[in-house]
Amino acid sequence: MFNVDTHTHIISPDTDTYPAAPLGGHRSNWSEERPTDIDGLLRQADAAAVDHLVVVQASTVYGFDNSYVADQLARHADRISGICSVDFLSPDAVGDLRHWIDERGFSGVRIRAADGTTAVPTPGRGLDDERMAPVWQFLSDRRVPVCIQMHAQHAPILASLLKQYPGLTVVLDHAGRPRLDDDTSPYPDAPGATPLGETGRVFIKLTPPAVLRAQREAGSAAPLVRTLVEEFGAAHVMWGSNYPASAGTLAELAELVKEQLPSLDATALAMIAGGTAARLYGLVSAAASTSRR
Repeated sequence: MFNVDTHTHIISPDTDTYPAAPLGGHRSNWSEERPTDIDGLLRQADAAAVDHLVVVQASTVYGFDNSYVADQLARHADRISGICSVDFLSPDAVGDLRHWIDERGFSGVRIRAADGTTAVPTPGRGLDDERMAPVWQFLSDRRVPVCIQMHAQHAPILASLLKQYPGLTVVLDHAGRPRLDDDTSPYPDAPGATPLGETGRVFIKLTPPAVLRAQREAGSAAPLVRTLVEEFGAAHVMWGSNYPASAGTLAELAELVKEQLPSLDATALAMIAGGTAARLYGLVSAAASTSRR
C-alpha cells in the first residue's frame, strides 16, 4: 500500500542561510520546541513506513520565503513534494507562484483564512477579496491544488469561489475545522451553490489537530470522520501527521488518525492512505512502483 503523509513541516538548523521571518512577527511555539530538519523528518517517515511526504511551508517560521523546502525538493524529489506559501494580496502573487511552482518544483500552495482556534481572517477582506482574483484564476487555469486553513464558517465563500473558478481544486487543512453538531452538515451550504462534498474538487485532510479537537469538543472523532468519508468519498480524503507541529512521533500521529477511520474496504483504505494524494499531486508512478514491491 502506497503511504503518503500529506502534512509535515521542516525547520533548518542553519539560521544564516534560512533566517526566521514568521508571518505576523511571531514564531510558532512548536517550531522552537520541536524543530525537525529534513533528515529528521525522513528518519521519522522511514520508522512509520511512509513512502512519500508532502512538506507544507512553515509560514509561522519562514513567512513567504519557501527556500528551505525548495532546496530539499531538489535533493529528495523521490520522497517529498512541497506546498508553498505566497502572499495572495501581493500584486506579484502570480509571478511568485510561477517561480515557486514552475522553477522550484512545488506541487501546491497554501493560504490561511483562519489560524488554529482563532477566526482571524486573511489580510484584506478574506478569501474573496477582489485583489486575489488573479491568483484564483491562475490556480484554476493551472489546476494547482490550494490548501486552505479555514473554519467551517468560510465554507459559503469557498463554495462561491469553486463556482466562479471551475478548475479550482481545494484541500481543507485540518479538515477545515468542521462543525461538530450531530444534526448538521460539517460545513454550511451557500444558497444556490453546490455543497462542497458534491463538487468533486474539495479534498479533506484528516490530521491530529482535527481529531483532537473533535475528541475534546464532541467526545469522539470517529463520527465526524465517518461523516466526512461518507460525504466526500474516500477518493477525496487524505491523512496528514502534522509532524512535528503536533507532539509525538510521526508513527504515533499516523496511528491517531488511522484509529478514527470507519470500517472500510481495502480499496477505500488504500485511497486514504496514499492513493488520493498520489492522484492529487501526480505521484501515480511512485505509487505504482511501491505496489510492485
